[in-house]
Parts: sequence; C-alpha cells; structure tokens
Amino acid sequence: MRGLVWFRKDLRTLDNTALIQAIRDVSDSQHDNQGLMALFVVTPEQWNQHNLSPMQADLIGRRLVSLSEELKTLNIDLHVETVDSFNECPSLLTQLCARFNIEHVFANAEYEYNEVMRDEATQKALSARQVEFSLLADKCIFTPGTLLNKEGSYFKVFTPFKKTWLQRFCIEQSLVHKPKTLERNALFDENMLVSLDLSYPVVDSSKWHSDTKSVIAELRRFAIERASDYQQDRDFPAIDGTSQLSPYLALGMLSVRQCVARLLNGRHPEQLDIGEQTWLSELIWREFYQHLIYFEPKLCKGRAFVPWSDNLRWQGENAHLGKWQRGETGYPIVDAAMKQLNETGWMHNRLRMVVASFLTKDLLLDWHDGEAYFMNRLVDGDFAANNGGWQWSASTGCDAQPYFRIFNPISQGQKFDADGSFVKRWLPELKDVPTKYVHCPWLWTDFASLDYPQPIVDHKQQREKALQMYKDAKGNGS
Repeated sequence: MRGLVWFRKDLRTLDNTALIQAIRDVSDSQHDNQGLMALFVVTPEQWNQHNLSPMQADLIGRRLVSLSEELKTLNIDLHVETVDSFNECPSLLTQLCARFNIEHVFANAEYEYNEVMRDEATQKALSARQVEFSLLADKCIFTPGTLLNKEGSYFKVFTPFKKTWLQRFCIEQSLVHKPKTLERNALFDENMLVSLDLSYPVVDSSKWHSDTKSVIAELRRFAIERASDYQQDRDFPAIDGTSQLSPYLALGMLSVRQCVARLLNGRHPEQLDIGEQTWLSELIWREFYQHLIYFEPKLCKGRAFVPWSDNLRWQGENAHLGKWQRGETGYPIVDAAMKQLNETGWMHNRLRMVVASFLTKDLLLDWHDGEAYFMNRLVDGDFAANNGGWQWSASTGCDAQPYFRIFNPISQGQKFDADGSFVKRWLPELKDVPTKYVHCPWLWTDFASLDYPQPIVDHKQQREKALQMYKDAKGNGS
C-alpha cells in the first residue's frame, strides 16, 4: 500500500495519531512497492483570511524544516505544496495521489468550520478516485461528541465539563505513543528540506523553539520546576510563572496528551498539588473550547454564543482602537500588555483578560476587533482558544463572566503588578514614577514631564455606559 499523511496544525512526529496509523497500515501491507509520504499545504490566502500572524507563519516555516529532519529519521519525506486557499486542497490531494499512486490519505481531524468543509470536500474528491481518506481523532484527549451531559447534549458550562472529564479520565490508558521507523519506503529519496518560501509575510520567531527536543525540554522544565507554583504565580505578569507552551500547542508541536502525561508523571489527577491541578484545568479549558466550536459552528462565523449579545450596539470611537492596539490608552497596565504583545507575539493570560475587558467595556468597541488583532499578532494564535477568551471577556460567550463584571484597569495593575516592575519594563517612560502612582501616573505632580498620554477615557463613566449598553442589548434580545 502507498499512503500519504497530511500534516496541518499537528506539526510533530511524537504522539501524532495520523502519522502512527499511516506507518502501521503501510508497514502491515507487506507490499514490495509500499511507501508513505508526508505533506504540508501552505495556503497564503486562507491564512490571511484567518488573520494568521506573521510571527506564527515564521514559526510554521521554521518548524517545517525541523519536522522534515525528524521525519527523515523515520524514512519519510516531507513535501510542502502551496495553493491559495482550502478550496484548492481537494484538487491538490487528488493530483498528488495520482502522481504517486497513493491509495490512502491519513490526517488528524480539525474542528473549525472552514477546516471541516475542506475535509468534507477532500473526502468527496478522493472517494471519487477510489482513494481512502481517514480522519483520526487526535486534537483532544476526549473527542468532541464523546463527553456529554446526562441529557446527551454537549456541555455549555465549564465546571461540569471538567468534572466529567476528570471522572472519565483513566490513568491506566497509554497517553503518548511513539511512531516506528518505516523500514521500507519506495517514496523516500532523502531530499532534505533546508528552507522554504511561505509566500506570506513573516516576523522573526527565533525566541520560540522549532525543534522537538527543545520543546519537550521546556515542558519537562515547567512540570518539574514551576507547575507546583502555577496557581500562586500565574496572575503576576512580572513573574515567569506560566508555562509559555501555548505556541507549541497551537501548532501541534506538542499534544495535550504529552502535557497531561508529563504533568501527571504516573499519578492520578487527584494526587496533583493545587498548582498542578490549576494548570491541568487550563488544559481542560482548551479542550472545552474545541468542543464548543465543533458543536457550535456559528462561533467560526463571527457569531456570539449568547444570542442576545448579537444586539450589542458598540458605541466606542474608532480612533480609540488604534490607540489600544499601539498601547497608547493612558492606562499603564493595558499599554504595557499591548507593547508586550506587539514586540513578542505573546501576552500574559491575566493581561489578555484585562485588555479585552478594557476594549469592550471601557472603550465600548466590538470584541471582534480585538479578536482579529490578537490573531494578527499572537505567535500562539489558536481560533478556539482566542475566540473563547474574547467572548468570555466580552460576556458574549459560553460560560462567560457576567456583563456587569468589569475590570478596573487601575486596580488590576495595583493588584497584579504592585511595584510596577512589569509596567516599567514595557513603558520605560514611567521608570521614574513613584510606585504609588505607577498605575495612575496622571495623579503624580510631575506627570506633565512624562512622555505618556492622559487616559483616553474615564473608567467610571465608561463603566456606567457599558452597563447600560449591555442592559439594552439584553432587553432587546429577551
């Protein structure tokens, strides 16, 4: 048998369900001309439509080079092809299958709407040419549809989802699987992929690893050295208290199974300490959002989860969006967070909530604008997690915070960056401001000497406007 394994956002050889199944099936065929090739499809137009960030694109390119080297050790070649969008994928796959006499295509299922439509069209095109197409469950520990409530429906609240997840989780199951080397491969020619042109804007991502060995080392280091302190440290942006593994999860350079297996290290979830349990909970949140987009494709089409929130009439000024994006709002914790995002492609999770609340409930601007900007900048951009986070903050999403919960950007800074060390790292113009005023510098007597803007809105006034805006929308939608 000749097979093709189609890589998407699952850029790893270790614990890759489609790859492992493909190697097994090809090896079992015992055919003299058996072979397996790997494929990645670059889709610049689709990436642009999905707001793929240039930094994430660069990481994809670097990762493909490393992935090619890792596949070589399994006697498999990686082919990289380019088409404009998902619409051309069925035609490309059928052409490749005809050219290389491929009988079976393997891929891991994705749950975003456009990706589902792409795979359905590919299935139809390959079936018409008698090529089998297998979509494997890989992205989640519990595949969407296998974790349901007592009524047989999907969970719309996180806490019971998590409770059921933990009840169903079996420590005895083998979480992580390694691929075997393909002993005979007629499609292997040892051509090394050295570099490639993605036909897409890129921004340097060298701060982030592209090889598996380094990524696994980061996971191990976090699990051993910092996971136990995660619960107490995770909300403080000046502390290196989070895993910063999200870029690798977003591109599938790490699987959630690898993370859970490393965290547990042979233990049951109940045996974890509070910090470890908190990080496990965050991994389960990622899975919760994957299940949501599977059951609610409207989320991939720009719709809010809560129907009445589609009635929100955003009242903010367009000029304020640019100031928020550039970190020029006059609220230091917001501005420092946006500077961090713009420079590094990553933002601390506590600050993601703060800046999202500020955009929607202080500036009264549409959460879609923030969602798109994040995807355009984040090296860890993941549609389900990003959409879920924004809708949670904007109180339009599933199990979101109540609309009347509005973060105060001053008190958030004072609580989670008390000495202003994070703010001063990203806003050096505030380095001489006394700690007492670092989160409200306009109250400092020497504020006029600073090269820093006045607040563009008054938080107390905007809070009242936001409450009325949400009340009006809810009233019109009930």
